Amino acid sequence: MKFVKWILGLIGLAVVGCLLFIWLGLPALNSYQMDGVLKFKGLQANVTIVRDAKGMPYVRAENLHDLIMGQGFAAAQDRIFGMDMLRRFSAGRLSEVLGKTTMGLDMRQRTLGFRRNAEKWAAILDAKNRDYLQAYADGVNAFIEQCGNDLPLEFKLMGYKPEPWTIEDTLAATLLMSWQSSANMRSEILALALQEKLGPEAAKALYPININPDDPDPALTLEDTLPQIMPQSGVALSRDPLLRRMLERGRLEVGSNNWVVGPSRSPGGKPIVVNDPHLKSNVLPGPWWPCGLISPDIRAVGTSIAGIPGIVSGRTSHIAIGVTNAYGDAQELYIETIDPKDHGRYMEGDQSVAFTIINDAVRVKDPEAPGGFTKHELKIRLTKRGPIISKIFPVLPQDKAVSVRWAAYETFTSTIAMGDLLLAKNAQQVSDAIGENTYLCLNFVFADTQGNIGWRVGGRLPIRSQGDGTMPLRVTGGGDNWVGMVPAAEMPQAMNPKKGWLGTANHYTVERDYQHHYSSHAAPGWRYRRMIEVINSKPKMSVDDHWALMLDTKNMMAARLAPIMAKALAGSDDTKAMADVLAKWDFFDRADSAAAMIFQSVYRQFAYNTFAEKLGPELTWLMLDNMYWWQERLAMMVSKGQSPWFGQGGMDELFRRSAREVLAELGPKLGNDPAKWKWGELHRLIFVSPLRREGTGRDLLGGGNFAYPGSQETLLRAIYTYSKPYETDVIASLRMVADLSDNEKVEAILPGGVTGRQFSPHFHDQVPTFVDGGKDYWWFSDKAIADNAQHELLLKSE
Repeated sequence: MKFVKWILGLIGLAVVGCLLFIWLGLPALNSYQMDGVLKFKGLQANVTIVRDAKGMPYVRAENLHDLIMGQGFAAAQDRIFGMDMLRRFSAGRLSEVLGKTTMGLDMRQRTLGFRRNAEKWAAILDAKNRDYLQAYADGVNAFIEQCGNDLPLEFKLMGYKPEPWTIEDTLAATLLMSWQSSANMRSEILALALQEKLGPEAAKALYPININPDDPDPALTLEDTLPQIMPQSGVALSRDPLLRRMLERGRLEVGSNNWVVGPSRSPGGKPIVVNDPHLKSNVLPGPWWPCGLISPDIRAVGTSIAGIPGIVSGRTSHIAIGVTNAYGDAQELYIETIDPKDHGRYMEGDQSVAFTIINDAVRVKDPEAPGGFTKHELKIRLTKRGPIISKIFPVLPQDKAVSVRWAAYETFTSTIAMGDLLLAKNAQQVSDAIGENTYLCLNFVFADTQGNIGWRVGGRLPIRSQGDGTMPLRVTGGGDNWVGMVPAAEMPQAMNPKKGWLGTANHYTVERDYQHHYSSHAAPGWRYRRMIEVINSKPKMSVDDHWALMLDTKNMMAARLAPIMAKALAGSDDTKAMADVLAKWDFFDRADSAAAMIFQSVYRQFAYNTFAEKLGPELTWLMLDNMYWWQERLAMMVSKGQSPWFGQGGMDELFRRSAREVLAELGPKLGNDPAKWKWGELHRLIFVSPLRREGTGRDLLGGGNFAYPGSQETLLRAIYTYSKPYETDVIASLRMVADLSDNEKVEAILPGGVTGRQFSPHFHDQVPTFVDGGKDYWWFSDKAIADNAQHELLLKSE
């Protein structure tokens, strides 16, 4: 028996040893050169890449060309697999490596035309901008060509090698990022579905309400916005999986908070810029790639999307900048009319016009086919407004041709504009660069070391003579409802306000007297209201104060609505326990809060019950998952206390019914005493690898499963999808506080890591600090970079 135990013990030790050897050896399977010397073609002088303890690269060069080339090389070291997936996604080429499961997505992307239009844009760039983008591409390609042994393990697992990077790849990725941060096509599709279900007039009762908390005269009441028309029966909504995928939040769809305070509100006497863009960031290593860029004329640290040069959020020696989604409506759907006599043509009023036809094809990986691929033909029809998308979104009317139009495709210039941010010396130059940008409809807040602060919306918006972009517009004549573009000088903006600060939280930022239609799709103002409450309460805020505000979980919507909910629930013995918990709540969505769990679950069920009887389950969930569409309106209905949508029993009975359903659903999971529930028991943040997002192996390859505070309505953003509660999928993709009086560092943290290489120690090493609300640093001064250097690679010019 002792002998058997001895043998089993040896076997156990051997197994543990093998597992330990494998685990410790895994990083070596997916590593790359970070030290030593590499001979590098195309450089004008030597470049060094220093990396700190978290793997963040700091590129040092003697000129702009070499600096951007070095940035491209470092980005490829860390993220070339993600970059390749991004360009394949934007170009409609995922099926070449992933097979038929992504064929429909590729057809959609090719129809929308990101790569097609990137090629048009590349053709008109001036020499300065072409050289800038080509330098980046050359750096990426130097890695691909000269460091073949360092290619990520992911390519070996997928069985292919990356192609050379091109200017068009960068521009297509830029357009994809812009589309997912500015277009409202999913809202227009939802509007069309609601109109089909309810009829045109009744559907307007559910159209979005957009209120700017800074507007001196909001003047919106329930009676102004809620026609007393009960829904009628209508057409059932298609269960189209592509539609559901379209209506889901995309990886680059930007939410976010940002703010900037001027020198009078800063202990250091210089402005502070704060940014935490909200994205679908639980897929490791996260969307943003951080780097430092240093040359005789430039000193910058910040983040970009790997594949796009420069920085989007960060600071230089002269300025700091942060971004949120502006949600300006730069896109529109049109219901075209096919010529009944010739289906190859469409009608412009009484005139028949031929479609422009693009014959394309999707290549699909198929090991059994000759050459390893099959081709699936795709005929893309273009009107003068844009491509016909009906066939790729079957929910759209199939007896009509629905086209999509986007301002970015119509406003290309010879510049990419945002590259000028690296060289900007003051806030006015930042504003000018944003004004030249015609494609990124983002809220930029910025500041300079001279004490100036500003906010400006980038991109271009159409000036409409008909329609407001909420509902697809039926083409009835030969004219154009886009009669021009809003000039750069008339895009929303502000500089050096008297209050001493500026901020955005995806809310409706323009006031009622703004001369152009801006959007009908914006976030409710809850986060911005909390921002106002805290910043206005303190004459000055330290860097730590700003960091704490990014982590703030006060739910301003709950502060308004939870007392109403509690009063309703107190009216019944079986829901009174919930009411008692809500009555004592301070309205902070903490992970250990019972009240937060009660409010979120009951309000979710209440929202569903309000609309489901008239809309049906499918359409109700599609609407509720598009939270910006309905949240402000429902809150107004609850504040008023009455609405025909609440049914014959009224609002209070609907709250009680919803609470009973929640008790029945959550009691078996959390226990029958709601006072002992905890928000974080169900509200989880799970970090996953792109190689295994679900199923066996997810936890092994991922970055952990955490109870998480916050919600859709809090500054610490933690969004869950209403139709699939309560797992968080949109969070801060970056937290950054850039104090222009601190020339040593920028405080920042990512919800993942620097590198996209599975098993690398820097794939998710920042996760624990991020979840705990802690901070790390981007080093800024030469001394700070040197003191924290862990690796140094010399790229030696040949």
